[in-house]
Amino acid sequence: MHRWLAGLVAAAAFLGIAGAAAATTWKVDVAHTTVGFSVKHLFTRVQGRFDEFEGTIVFDPANPKAAKVSGTIQAASINTNNAKRDKHLRSADFFDVAKHPTLSFESTSVHTDDAGAGTIEGELTIHGVTKPVVIEVEYLGQGADPWGNVRAGFVAKLEIDRKDYGLNWNEVLETGGVLVGDLITIRIDVEGILAQ
Repeated sequence: MHRWLAGLVAAAAFLGIAGAAAATTWKVDVAHTTVGFSVKHLFTRVQGRFDEFEGTIVFDPANPKAAKVSGTIQAASINTNNAKRDKHLRSADFFDVAKHPTLSFESTSVHTDDAGAGTIEGELTIHGVTKPVVIEVEYLGQGADPWGNVRAGFVAKLEIDRKDYGLNWNEVLETGGVLVGDLITIRIDVEGILAQ
């Protein structure tokens, strides 16, 4: 069994549902999940995150490659620890949150390997534009918390070109080049909780 999905199978068995081969739903625990990103600014990189989001993983232990992953992010919850910059990012120059209040992802296929890693292919929608993406994922483990909940950990990574989604604003520098890079590195550290 592929390690990054094996934990979900183990959790299903722990709850006595693996034998029925029923699909189970894991909800993203917002309090223990970070949706982060970084982008080049001049000579360094600016880090940011989104603070409001939700997501689910629907998993059938009899058919792990049929897993479904979906998530929605509130664009206005962008947070780069700078109020002026965040206001600009919410404006029509970037996310235009009044017209495009959410970012979303829906998986279309799941691929795994024996080394504990895999990829999820799906459709990512930002700024009203939908593009196919491939997300690298890794399963980190699973187990019961002190309150009897079953939890699983994952990390997901991808890189996108913001211009593919119509996020084109920039400033040309006097010395050449531009103020903001085009490539956005996204990292999502997920803790999922098995729905009761």
